Formats: sequence, C-alpha cells, structure tokens
Amino acid sequence: MMALTLNSSNAAASRQRRSIGHDLIAVVVVAALTGLGYLLFPDNLALLTRLIAIALLVLSLDLVVGYCGIATLGHAALFGAGAYAAGIASAHFGITDPLLMTLAGMAGGAIAGLICGVIILRAHGLPQLVLSIALVYLFHEFANKASDWTGGSDGLSGISTDPLFGIFEFDLYGHTAYLFGAALLLIVILLLRLLVRSPFGMLCRGIKEDPLRIRAMGASPKLALIKMYVISGAVAGIGGALNAISTQVVGLDSLSFTQSAEALVMLVLGGTGSLFGALTGTIVFMLFEDYVSSVNPFHWLTIVGALLIAVVLFAPKGIYGTAAAYLNGRREAPR
Repeated sequence: MMALTLNSSNAAASRQRRSIGHDLIAVVVVAALTGLGYLLFPDNLALLTRLIAIALLVLSLDLVVGYCGIATLGHAALFGAGAYAAGIASAHFGITDPLLMTLAGMAGGAIAGLICGVIILRAHGLPQLVLSIALVYLFHEFANKASDWTGGSDGLSGISTDPLFGIFEFDLYGHTAYLFGAALLLIVILLLRLLVRSPFGMLCRGIKEDPLRIRAMGASPKLALIKMYVISGAVAGIGGALNAISTQVVGLDSLSFTQSAEALVMLVLGGTGSLFGALTGTIVFMLFEDYVSSVNPFHWLTIVGALLIAVVLFAPKGIYGTAAAYLNGRREAPR
C-alpha cells in the first residue's frame, strides 16, 4: 500500500514538473514570436499590435467554443464592450493611464460576458447560435444609438493615453503599444494555461463531453459555463482595450458580426481546444490576409477562401491541432 502511495505521489509530482516545464516553454515561445515580429516588421508594428488584440479575442472564443462546446457567432460583442469601456473611461472620465484603461476594458468585457452567457446558455445548438448573432447585433445597435457616449457611426474619438509607467510614450510608430500588447499576451497565455488545467477547467471539458454525467455528479453545468463566459469576456475585453489604446479610436466595426465570424474562422484554422491553436490560426490568417491583399488587391478574398477550404479538407483539426496529433502519433508509435 505504501509503495502504491509513493508511486502515485511520484507520478503526480512528475506531472506537475512537466506542466511547469510546458508553461515555461509556452512563455518562451510566445516571447520569441513577439520578439521576432518586432525584428522582422519594425515598420508595421500597428498590424502586429492589432494581431495581438485579435489573438486575445480568439483565445477568449476558444475558452467557450473549444473547451466548453458553446456555439457562438457573437463574441465580438465582448471585444467591442471592452474597447468601448476603455475608450469611454478615457474620453468621458479622464482615465488615461493605460493599465487602468485595460482594467476598464476587462471589466466591460466581463460584464458583457455575463449578460451574453446568461442569455445564450438558455438554448442549445442552432438556437444558441441564433441568440449569439442576435446579441452582437443588439450590442452594435445600442452602441450606434448611444452616440453621446460612443460617437455612434462616427466612432469614439478623443481617447488619449498617458505614458506607460509614466516613462514610455505611446508613439506613432507603435513601439510601446506593441510591447505593452506582447506583455499582456504573455500574462494571459500563462494564466489561461493554468485555468484550463485546473479542476474548473477540467469540469468545463467534462461538461462539453457529457453534461448529464456532470449534473449527476452534483455539479451545475450552467453555473460553470456562465463563469467561463465571464472569464472569456474579461480576456476579450483586454483585447478590445488594447485595440482602443493603440488606435485611440473605437468604431462600430469592433462590434460587427464580421469580426465575430472572422474570429471563429481563425480558431478553426488553428484548431479548437488548444490555446496555441488559437494563436496559430490568428497569426496565419491575419498575416496571410495582409500579404495577399497587398499583392493581389482584386482577388485576395478568393485566395483566402481557397486556403480555408484546403485547411478544413486536409487538416480538419486545424493547422496546430493536426500537427500536434501527428507528432503525438509519431511519439507513441512502437519502434
């Protein structure tokens, strides 16, 4: 009995060490990618900052789609809520510290996540998808009508940002905004990796697989999913706040259905149920779209569509998901 106890404790300690090692690898990989982007695209940091903001949106979408199995096409409502919260805090209340604006965006996204989660989770399947689309249109129309606060169709302007820590100015070249976004992405990735491996994260995965069994075990699937939706909203809100801080304007496009659909495409492109899949899909889609649209401005949508069809047909788990499955199969194959 003592030997079994020692073996189980050793196995648990080994798993914990591997998890810590994987977390460190994740941080190093993300840091290396952001550093590489800074070196390779020094004149296009605005695009890379936008990429980081959208990556946070896609990561938040993965929490509810990939890990919880919730069908949604309205996640831009959470991203836009965070962007408008940060923008309104600056333009109307004089809160110009970038960290406080980020916290305002996170709070705005979390509140929007709570509202959307409570409504969307009242349905399942296609009705759930319809509710999510209806919500993003309602958020869009509300922002359009509340023009005194949001600027309506003209967008919210008058956003100003103080130097980060009172030292680093948000210059026109986007150096500070990009490095600030990279730091936010690193922190969020690390926290989300801890979240998805936590008992709460495993509970959400169990709800996705078999909600009836989870309910029979005494847990509340709906309450857990609402909590995950709030967390997802907070992450999307951080992305929206970063977008507002870097561009100093918030438009209705941040609440558009197109933004929601593109985020879902990026997630499927990289692979659902994997944080690195969400990052991979965002990087591939946005950089490929930027390159193709500049090379062939008349037919770039056709080329992007062909890429998506090829990935869905030949890599149904997404680019990262298919590559990870292939490597795992090679590792487990008998030699």
